[in-house]
Amino acid sequence: MEILPAVGHYDDFAAVVGSRCLCMAYRNSSLGLDDRRRAMQEECAGEPGPGVLAFVDGEPAGWCSIAPRTSYRRLMRSRTIPHVDDRDPWSAVCFVVRAGFRKRGLMHDLLDGAVAHAATHGAAVVEGYPAEVGDERIDVISGYVGTTRLFEQHGFTRVVETAGHSGHRPRWLMRRDLT
Repeated sequence: MEILPAVGHYDDFAAVVGSRCLCMAYRNSSLGLDDRRRAMQEECAGEPGPGVLAFVDGEPAGWCSIAPRTSYRRLMRSRTIPHVDDRDPWSAVCFVVRAGFRKRGLMHDLLDGAVAHAATHGAAVVEGYPAEVGDERIDVISGYVGTTRLFEQHGFTRVVETAGHSGHRPRWLMRRDLT
């Protein structure tokens, strides 16, 4: 298993996320499908790239969108996910693990890889906005934000409960300081 930045890997990214979402909802939700595809191709063409990919035996298996919060228009205008200070954290907003690769712990590897990627590009702090599920499971559709348990297992702490929900579960703003 290997975690790599998505730079230069648009086709692998598309193999993981499919042809509909293209992970543009937080970046620019007003784009049509063809424009989302072009925008993500551009994101994957240059540093720092839009996130990281997990490869299992050379096959693209998972995705984590990680970038400076200021690059996500939806987060900058959000009424449900607050800004907590003047720093520009890197935000891990989305996880996707392809069918056939689930239940192997890839989200753990993706989160570690996302944090390492952010640190390599000078991030002082990384944020996530996962759902609080307790000991229960969350469905695949709602689980794209991750869980508080996942983030806590990787050194993140809860900062504030947001007004957002995923799968009818409250979401938390969680942070990990890298300095």
